[in-house]
Formats: sequence, C-alpha cells, structure tokens
Amino acid sequence: MSRRLRLWVLAVGGAGVAALLVAACLDLPAFGGRRHPYGDRAVRASLSRHIANTIAAVNFDQRAYDTLGETGILFAAVLGCVVLLRQTRDEHRDRPEPAEVARPVRRYALLVLPVALVTGVYVIAHGQLSPGGGFQGGVVAATALHLLYLGADYGALERVRPLGAYTAVDALGVSGYLVTGLAGVLAGTAFLANTLLPYGTFNTLSSGGTVPVLNAAVGMEVASAVVVLLAGFLDQAVEIEEDKGS
Repeated sequence: MSRRLRLWVLAVGGAGVAALLVAACLDLPAFGGRRHPYGDRAVRASLSRHIANTIAAVNFDQRAYDTLGETGILFAAVLGCVVLLRQTRDEHRDRPEPAEVARPVRRYALLVLPVALVTGVYVIAHGQLSPGGGFQGGVVAATALHLLYLGADYGALERVRPLGAYTAVDALGVSGYLVTGLAGVLAGTAFLANTLLPYGTFNTLSSGGTVPVLNAAVGMEVASAVVVLLAGFLDQAVEIEEDKGS
C-alpha cells in the first residue's frame, strides 16, 4: 500500500469518526441540568437488581463487557512487562543487601501495613455497597503489601510475595470473570448477563446477583497484577545487574 493511499484511508476513517462524534455531541442532554436520562436509567437498573452502588452496577452489570476489556488490558500489560523485564543472558542476580531503616519509619510501616491490607480487602468486598470495588481495593491491597519493603527490607518482602502464586491468582481472576460470563451463555441467557444468582436482600454483601462475583474476580486480578508488576521493576532496581565486562 502506497503512502498516498494510506493517507486517504486515514482521512476517510478520521472523517467518519469526526462525523459520529459531532452527531453524538449534538444529541447530548442540555448542560447544567439536575437530571440526566442516562443517570436515571442506570439508577433504575441498579435498584432493580438490588445493587446499592450504582457505579458498581454500571461496571459489573450494565457494562460488564467493557470491564472485561479493561481487565484484559491490565493483564496483557503486566504480561508484557514481565516478558520485557525478564532476566537476560548478560545479567546476573545478586542478593540485595539488608537495608538500614530508621526506627520511626520501620515502626510506622509495620503498624500501617495490616490496617491498609484490611482496608483494601474491605473496599473489594463492599464494592457493590459503597464507593470502591475491585479496581480500587486491589491497588490498595497490593500497595499495602509493599509497606514491608519500606519498613523492613527487600528480603522480607520476597518472603511474603511468592511470585508464582500471585501470577496464578492474576490468571485465575481473569479466568473467573470469563467463566462467570460463559456460565450465563450455558444457562441460556447472554454473556455476562446478571441472571445466574438471586439478587438477594438490598444493601447486603450477598446482594446484586453476579456483581459481587465479578467484583471479587477483578479485585484478585488487580491486586495480583500490581504485585507482579512492581516485582519486575523492583527486581531490576535491587537484584538484577549487568555482568561486569559485558
């Protein structure tokens, strides 16, 4: 394909996207109104499925397919980083030297670590009830674990961070999301349709049908993915060095 033809294809595609964007903007509701038709429909659908947090209803029910795409993007990004940052032939692994951490920093980090970890798990578990969810709670839980690196040393972090297990949980979270969606197809409904489980009692942990299941799968995937991703960067900074003379 010649350069001129590629430019024509780009121009036609860009014109089509621009036309769709203009048409969408012209049909938007008036700015500054107190009510929004999309918001009203989202809240109505959320309440009909006994989901107290409308944002969770949008992410894991009304637009669960989009969330699957976002989860897949994170999984692919972490996989790419692991491949790129793997140890090469001209590198060797050295044991990190024990770090000297000031007592106030060590005391604070070790005190906050369990609190932050429980907070992350709480945010994941209550995603369908209150602000938060799998994405936010997963990041909090993974970050809490790395307070051990700040409060102790890298060796202590490695002992509580078996990468093989976290890699498996990362894949298990994505697979669990897919399996939940396929279960709906096998049950005779649509992919990721919220019809498999009872909606339960409103504003309880078991409410929302498949929303808590999908939310937990995302929390597992995000937390494990962040741990694996940070492990790759920390290994490069702390353990892996180029061979001398290479």
